[in-house]
Amino acid sequence: METVLITGANKGIGLELVRGFAASGRHVIACCRAPGEASDLQAIAAESGEVEVHEVHVSDGASVAALAKAVGDRAIDILISNAGMAGPGFQHQGLADMDYDGWAETFAVNTMAPLRVLQAFRPNLAKGTNARAVTVTSQMGAIGFDMPVMFAYCSSKGAVNKVMRLAAPELKRDGIAVALVHPGFVKTDMGGPGAEITPEASAAGLIPVIDALTLDDSPCFKTWEGNDHVW
Repeated sequence: METVLITGANKGIGLELVRGFAASGRHVIACCRAPGEASDLQAIAAESGEVEVHEVHVSDGASVAALAKAVGDRAIDILISNAGMAGPGFQHQGLADMDYDGWAETFAVNTMAPLRVLQAFRPNLAKGTNARAVTVTSQMGAIGFDMPVMFAYCSSKGAVNKVMRLAAPELKRDGIAVALVHPGFVKTDMGGPGAEITPEASAAGLIPVIDALTLDDSPCFKTWEGNDHVW
């Protein structure tokens, strides 16, 4: 049985990834900031029996270390860094007005945290079967995708793409494949009700994409539909 660790697992895409992986027979380590408030996640865990829920603040090194200690030396086959944030208010992350403290927080969560989590669980991934380290990014971070809005969010996603691409060769020597995935324009807190697809549809697309990843693909940037995305 594969073990999947997912951050940002309490709502949206993360919650549906938990639901989908558990339903397909995987053991899921579902992580979020406030497990006591994550009623939907707790309900999945109670029903499944293969979902364990843990607290983590991904931008806090001590919290990530505590999670790693709780997981122990178990093998992890798939690590999904899904936790993220949109950044400051739309009007405060542009050329005319930038909330620099908010930008720094966005980088801490969207760019630095995925590497922090990957470092913490690299030994567990090295023990996994067809180990995959996956970061949920966005097409808005692609250099080849022009969208002159949300400077903080877009730059944080572009930076994490580069970070994971830099990490890929060394991780490949450990037998760990690295992938970035664009989940689509999803009806989440960030995407809003006018977005194109539901979290359920996004997760249903992402799971087979993640399952199909191998070392030969690493590093790659894929869409939720399985297509290669421009970097």
